[in-house]
Amino acid sequence: MKPIFSRGPSLQLRLFLAILLSASLMLADSRLGAFANIRYLLNSAVAPLQYAANLPREMLDVLRGQFSSHQRLLTENKALKRDLLVMKSNVLLLDQLQQENQRLRSLLGSPFVRDERKMVAEVMAVDSDPYSYQVMINKGRIDGVYEGQPVINDKGIVGQVSYVGAHNSRVLLLIDPTNAIPVQVVRNDIRVIATGGGRDQQILLEHVPSSTDIKKGDLLVSSGLGGRYPEGYPVARVTSFSFDNKRPFAKITAKATVQFDRLRYLLLVWPTDRVKTNAQPMVNKAGPATVVEAVAPAAVTTAAPVVPVPEKVNHANQ
Repeated sequence: MKPIFSRGPSLQLRLFLAILLSASLMLADSRLGAFANIRYLLNSAVAPLQYAANLPREMLDVLRGQFSSHQRLLTENKALKRDLLVMKSNVLLLDQLQQENQRLRSLLGSPFVRDERKMVAEVMAVDSDPYSYQVMINKGRIDGVYEGQPVINDKGIVGQVSYVGAHNSRVLLLIDPTNAIPVQVVRNDIRVIATGGGRDQQILLEHVPSSTDIKKGDLLVSSGLGGRYPEGYPVARVTSFSFDNKRPFAKITAKATVQFDRLRYLLLVWPTDRVKTNAQPMVNKAGPATVVEAVAPAAVTTAAPVVPVPEKVNHANQ
């Protein structure tokens, strides 16, 4: 009589054959890519199931994000309304103080009157030269930009325009070693010359006597001397003051208030005298009166080069 269940290979032999088959398939797949198409088809077949299983979680994330965004916007809106109310009250007080300041300065005969025109510009590119600190902005001669024009942002003075093209310009940053600016200490009105240190946010005060009353933490602002930079804008804050008895001058370093590695939007400034000049028409004696846009003498050229190559000029005397 033949048994119903015949005895097959042993378990050890089956295990060995299974391991050998698995190793062969893995070797064929890794070396020859024999199952790439099969894997692609299986993945395509399973993908809808994966999306369906992930759909509830995505819907919950969207709802939670919308709810949290709505709450955050409401909170920020309330905070901004409170800040706006405070700022409006400060502006009212600031207007009163500005008018009082102008009356007092008019009484004293001081020429310091704030009536600058400003224009927002965006940084387009940064100079790749490691020994030159310049940026390119998207405003040029057609916007009234001129060479030597001061450039600021919400932190203080950034630099000055070194080249003007038709639609863009180059700005020489304040930390460039070839750039210099006359500054004064807010605490005691001492006037010195600050030059770029060639590093991020480093400003140097050179040829300052060791007996000068300058301390660590003093705020330096533009003095307005030379007529290049307007008066009163923050420049840097003194970080170190050291001197040697054998040397006549002290070694003073400061940190610029502007973060030059994070420049995005800048403000081009037209000082008071240029604003008044632009507002006055020029009359042509040979014919009827015609209004001509006034620009800086340095910005008037017969032909502007297409590809600018700015020269490094020491502006310490400005």
